[in-house]
Amino acid sequence: MKELPAKFQQTRQTVCVQGLGFVGSAMSLAIASAKDSNNEPLYNVIGVDVPNEAGYKKATSINDGIFPFENNDRKLEEAQKDAYKNGNLWATTEAAYFQYADVVVVDINLDVKYTESHEPILDLGLFKEAMHTLGKYIQPGTLIVVETTVPPGTCEKVVYPIILEEFLKRDIDKKEIFIAHSYERVMPGENYFDSIVNFWRVYSGIDEASADKCQKFLESVISTENYPLTRLEKTTATEIAKVLENSYRAATIAFIEEWGRFAEAVNVDLFEVINAIRMRPTHSNMRQPGFGVGGYCLTKDPYFAPLAAKEIFGLDNMEFPFSTQAVKVNNAMPLVSLNKIETLLGGSLRGKRILILGVSYRQDVGDTRYSPTEIFVKEAKKRGAEIICQDPLVDYWYEMDMKVLSDVPAFDGYDAVVFTVQHKQYEEIDFKAIDLKEKILIFDANCVLNKKQRLDIAQIERISFGSIGR
Repeated sequence: MKELPAKFQQTRQTVCVQGLGFVGSAMSLAIASAKDSNNEPLYNVIGVDVPNEAGYKKATSINDGIFPFENNDRKLEEAQKDAYKNGNLWATTEAAYFQYADVVVVDINLDVKYTESHEPILDLGLFKEAMHTLGKYIQPGTLIVVETTVPPGTCEKVVYPIILEEFLKRDIDKKEIFIAHSYERVMPGENYFDSIVNFWRVYSGIDEASADKCQKFLESVISTENYPLTRLEKTTATEIAKVLENSYRAATIAFIEEWGRFAEAVNVDLFEVINAIRMRPTHSNMRQPGFGVGGYCLTKDPYFAPLAAKEIFGLDNMEFPFSTQAVKVNNAMPLVSLNKIETLLGGSLRGKRILILGVSYRQDVGDTRYSPTEIFVKEAKKRGAEIICQDPLVDYWYEMDMKVLSDVPAFDGYDAVVFTVQHKQYEEIDFKAIDLKEKILIFDANCVLNKKQRLDIAQIERISFGSIGR
């Protein structure tokens, strides 16, 4: 029998977080930060990751009082210090600790895989293994809260049957199964921590008792007085809500992409046009052209509905042309910038030396999963370019197996410098102070540079300038 860490207060309930990625690690801190009326921690929190090198590294980091991912959120760092001081957060790679859980929060990856012809396929193998693990260890009455973005129907048609199967093996009554779905809206960056504790939540349960338990738990972690909870009728509804939410965003980004190409062709600044339209309140959240869509959500979630329709519900006649086309359009966005740079450099990238500023998928976060820069760099190398990358929050780019500079180098010696991510560090670059011996192309692929920087660039003889959407 595995024993709880000695520093845990035995009178507290225990919450296990399954998966210590960008969501699970932050969620663990949010739960560990929940306090009672005497400002004492409400929960003991155990983060559980897979027993591999990456899992060990994340668990060790948390146990040393260090958040395992680079970030610039002061609240998150303070929460980490507070949890370390209070001794109510601990991480491990041993699944046996699920037996202590009063609540398990599921924050594991669920990927879309692709065939050789790049058609998406649903692979629930690892997710199902994780659910079997829970069913083998959790106690009767433990609440399972699935935060992972899953294909609609997953909680009802995948999670529940697996937990039931494992409980029956252990002679546990099915009445002791409690499963809820409450999808995360975590946004790494300067509001990383607030995107969990100070943000709206949607939730549901496989039955009313599960939903009630989930509500009670969420109310203890999230500031529901200011950010009220929304309960939906069943888990398939909340699963659809998350997938629809992200598909809508992906589709609106793709929509603006085609207008960006038109504006460039007719020499119109689309950013200026969009800002004029945003004055109308109903259109204030209109998207704008950019370098591409990255990260773990928008690049795959639009596929979940069509995959679920066919593979979970057996609906062969359901089509999602807008959602699926949005992913394809957005995946091509980085190549639009690359093609424009190639033209500005004389029609060929062969032998050109290009500095990329920004490899993470979004500003002020060190997450490189599905970064649009990856698409750009791979194609640029195919065309013969030499690529050097810099990012203030990434020192090694695992997907590309390459080192990344932490500081912005001198621009001399490059044919082009490409700004791809809106990191705050780049706002501090003083172009008037740059001493250039040779002509260079500065290309703003994601509206990174401010108005003053653009004006300064326009006055420097050895710099030519290019951008997207202008």
